[in-house]
Parts: sequence; structure tokens; C-alpha cells
Amino acid sequence: MLTEEDRALYDWQLDVPGFGEDGQERLRNTTALVSRIGGLGGPVAFALAAAGIGKLILVHAGNLRKDDLNRQILMRWEGLGKPRVQSAAETLSAFNPRIEIEVHDENFKEENAADLVKGADLIFSCAPLFEERFLMNRECVRQDKPMIDCAMYNLDGHVLPILPGQTPCLACMFPESPPHWKRRFPVIGAVSALVANVGVMEGLKLTAGFGTSNLGKMMLIDADRSSINKIDVKRRADCQVCA
Repeated sequence: MLTEEDRALYDWQLDVPGFGEDGQERLRNTTALVSRIGGLGGPVAFALAAAGIGKLILVHAGNLRKDDLNRQILMRWEGLGKPRVQSAAETLSAFNPRIEIEVHDENFKEENAADLVKGADLIFSCAPLFEERFLMNRECVRQDKPMIDCAMYNLDGHVLPILPGQTPCLACMFPESPPHWKRRFPVIGAVSALVANVGVMEGLKLTAGFGTSNLGKMMLIDADRSSINKIDVKRRADCQVCA
């Protein structure tokens, strides 16, 4: 049940049609996993904390570098050389001390993928590498967990909400890693945050049961033209993950 402090904190969003106290309670009882928490995942985690998610699991290996600071909004200058997850947890706890935060100073890999997904109700895939995103996708399908795949490159991005058994999975769209995809790519922080917040809204709508979901659609975000287009996507009968 919501406390009086909850009602005070989330007073304005309780007025959103179809959301209300029931939606807020659902969020409070939800654990969301975000991997990784850089330019995309950082704004995702921040928006989830602002909305009142009950628990966040943050997955990201490595220490903060100077070239991260143009887009990784959970980081601070004094965190340079320290684990990113540590800076992220400190920022989020200061912003909303009522949420629980669990950190993993590692990236998704075969050895930890199943356990990480098992501990969450909702997964946000924000990793730059397809190998990690494919692992998250596979485990979400295996464990019947919803996943929001978020990606961006230069001034473009996409968001794909995945509900196992009902929608195409990431492997339906990308049976293999695109040959041109690489670890380093051009990025402006505002574009990352734009894509991230579109992804968060898809996750909130699925979790709290309000609004109009875009299941079965990929949202294509063009920050150059300031446009969002949607394309229908279909499950592949020969998909190696969800068929």
C-alpha cells in the first residue's frame, strides 16, 4: 500500500488517466534491471527512480573516464577512476532514497546472464554491444520476462518492447550482429536521453497497465528531423530464440 509520503512524492503522476494509486503500487513492487548505465542506461535508471520503481539492479563493468561525462548523467567528476555503478548508486540514492539499489560491477556474460535476469521483473537492454543484448534477449525469452531494447547511433535511435510469447524478440529483428556495428560511435548526450525516455515510457506502461503500448512495433527516433516513426515487426518462424 502507498504511504502518505508516497502520495506526496508522486502526487502529480497519480493524476495521469489510467495510472493512479494502483499503477504507483505496481511500480513500487517492481524490480527493474538496467544494463548498461551509460549514456542510454543512465537516463533510463534516473527516470525509473523518479517514477518510483521499487528496486533497481544496475549492471555495468569498469571505471569512469573523462570521455564518459558528456552523456552519462548519473556520473560525477569526482567519480573519475572509480566504478561507474558506485557513482550511479550514489546519485540515485541521493535523488530518491526510498528505492532499493543493487549494483554489479560486471557486464552481461554467459556466466551471469540467467541469474541477473532471474532477479528482475523488467529488463532494460541498453548495452552498446549486440553480444550482451542477445544474451539479455535470450534469457528474457527463457524466463518469460519483458524487455525493452534501447539503442542509438549518432542522431538516430530505436526502442523495441519485447513481451515473450506475444511479440518478436530481438533475434527476430537481428539474427546476427550487424556487420557495421562497433563499440565506439558518435553520440550526443541529449540523443541518448531522448531514446532512453521513450524506452522508459514503454516499460512504465507495460508494468503499470496504462496508456497505449507499442508492442509489436519498433519506434525509430530521428533526432535530426525531430521525428518518431513506428514500423510493424513480425515474429520469425525460424527464430533461433523465440520460435
